[in-house]
Amino acid sequence: MDRPPDGAVPTAWPAGADGGPPAGPEAAGETEFRLLGPVELHDGATGAGIVPPGSKQRALLSALVLHADRLLSADRLTEELWGDHPPTNAGNALQAHVARLRRLLPEPGGSADGHEWISTLPTGYLLSLGPATTDVQRFHRLSDRGRAAVSADPRHAVRLLRHALSLWRGPALQDSRYGPICAGEADRLEEHRLAALEALYEASLRCGRHGQITGELEKLTVDHPLRERFYDLLMVAMYRGGRQAEALGVYERARRRLVDALGIEPGPALRARMEAILHHAPDLSAPAPQLPRGEPSTLTEALELGGEIARLQWRIDELNRSQEDLVRRYDTMVARLPQSPPRHVTP
Repeated sequence: MDRPPDGAVPTAWPAGADGGPPAGPEAAGETEFRLLGPVELHDGATGAGIVPPGSKQRALLSALVLHADRLLSADRLTEELWGDHPPTNAGNALQAHVARLRRLLPEPGGSADGHEWISTLPTGYLLSLGPATTDVQRFHRLSDRGRAAVSADPRHAVRLLRHALSLWRGPALQDSRYGPICAGEADRLEEHRLAALEALYEASLRCGRHGQITGELEKLTVDHPLRERFYDLLMVAMYRGGRQAEALGVYERARRRLVDALGIEPGPALRARMEAILHHAPDLSAPAPQLPRGEPSTLTEALELGGEIARLQWRIDELNRSQEDLVRRYDTMVARLPQSPPRHVTP
């Protein structure tokens, strides 16, 4: 069966942004440390990507960047790199790794020598960002602005949150999560990513885009089966798409997973959503489309309306196909019924 034109393709790491993302560090020639995925440094002067060659080098760089402009003790770095089994000459080994990392990093001014990045202090090391940025900082800045705009300006919130999420190239600190510093921060960043996704889909629902996000939400409930908020948002999207029975089925699926995995029933928010759907609560209705006051509709809004028309036409075509299929099945069943013998009427 044909698929509807649901807009963005659901992926584990959403890419792109409505209306186009703002220019990133590449456009501005800035150097950026990237931790939202495989660890690397984008050199703003040359445009090259610098990837530390070994896992310990990447873990060392990640830990220093996460504590940028703050002293990180040699003991904590030793634990980060070797855990409970440090080498007998751990201090010298750590010093050697720092020296290799210094040679790898470009100088902020653009020359090949990079000793300004990392300072050696009496009890440890300190990485100074200087003019450089991190993708973690950009993600937090964009997602904070997006979440703050969800209620007042959901369209703008969608653009900001899509852009924030497009910075993710994979799991945070993907190849560096060996010690407590990076492992703990990776967990915190993942929680922030999921919160940004929840805000994104809430804003999308406020814009009346339930048809565009249903597929993405279905995938998220599979990827995160114990996160109730994704079920909640999916139920609303399905209900607004005329799929009440399926929305109630989502609740039952969430309940089974929670009971099987944790031995608990869904929380009050999800139960309240199920009750609202059962009783067709008025506040579940999709918001009316709103165009900017005093301004002509933009190309983006025209495309959105066109997409809604295409989705409605797809749904109509699907219903017509279903009706034709049912009629054919009915005719086939009737044809197979045994014919009653003719009744003789006595004159």
